[in-house]
Amino acid sequence: MKTRRIARQIRVGQVKVGGFAPVSVQSMTNTDTRDVAATVAQIRALEQAGCEIVRLAVLDEQAAAAFARIKDHTAVPLVADIHFSHKLALAALAAGADCIRINPGNIGARWKVEEVTRACADRGVPIRIGVNGGSLEKAVMEAHGGATAEAMVASGLGHIRILEELGFDQIKISLKASDVHRTVEAYRLIAEQIDYPLHLGVTEAGPPATGAIKSAVALGSLLLDGIGDTIRISLAADPVEEVRVAFDILKACGLRKRGVNLIACPSCGRAEIDLVGLARDVEQRLGSMAASVSVAVMGCVVNGPGEASDADYGIAGGRGFGTLFKGGEVVERVEEARLVDALVALIEADHPDGV
Repeated sequence: MKTRRIARQIRVGQVKVGGFAPVSVQSMTNTDTRDVAATVAQIRALEQAGCEIVRLAVLDEQAAAAFARIKDHTAVPLVADIHFSHKLALAALAAGADCIRINPGNIGARWKVEEVTRACADRGVPIRIGVNGGSLEKAVMEAHGGATAEAMVASGLGHIRILEELGFDQIKISLKASDVHRTVEAYRLIAEQIDYPLHLGVTEAGPPATGAIKSAVALGSLLLDGIGDTIRISLAADPVEEVRVAFDILKACGLRKRGVNLIACPSCGRAEIDLVGLARDVEQRLGSMAASVSVAVMGCVVNGPGEASDADYGIAGGRGFGTLFKGGEVVERVEEARLVDALVALIEADHPDGV
């Protein structure tokens, strides 16, 4: 991994973004923000999954009014997602928003941007500039021959300039496209030109399987280059799934350790137990675990014992039986039907609050 790009640090509520802070995980509710009970329930589910910042769509005055009630019933920092209306941005700030997501260029007249910026400055609330490759300004696209990575960067720098001219520097920025190449190129270009924190994501990435792959390729490339301070995975799925994928990407990059790191061989003709079924069951049973542990599910005697013994916990298969490991030591030999239960029980005993 390359040396991390150290951005200037801002705070979204109590969460530090940039500097030497860990890369934080975000998601966005897909409930109607005006439905306070449903939105609060989803935010709590996101918190339980490990989400550290949650964004809410503020579409109208009713949603802005609901924002305050939602804020009263949640602890995680809340970002108000605003488009076009500076009045809604002001209402969300008054309701307690910890960050405002806007594009200064679509808020309207300069005085409207000034009002929002002053209100954010007065409250110590940062602004996230959200550039989307699918909705760039016409003039920018004409100047760059379309919605290119260079056009996305030009749009972002233009929005930053508006805020800087108003003396505001509590900024983070995202440059999201729906394809991997353009997203990665845009972030690499802008990372060389500014020191503000970067919010990473591939917009409209797709359903869980394909969306996770696109996001892993794009965000993994950037994170391993040392680029990125906070991430959101955009999936056509329950937002809790976005959080799980985000942590999986961060764990694979060696940047966060929350939850289980599951090691499982791909199975082959040597396997004498139902390795695929065992791995699936272990993943489901331990999927909500917060404690950081490595668990190996191996199918045969070739690599199995070695891989399982290197993990914190593991099972290595045999004919209808498996060997249970803990910390590199054999615990017991267990029949296949009891393997998952025995493994989970062993981990639960060591981490009673973690499963």
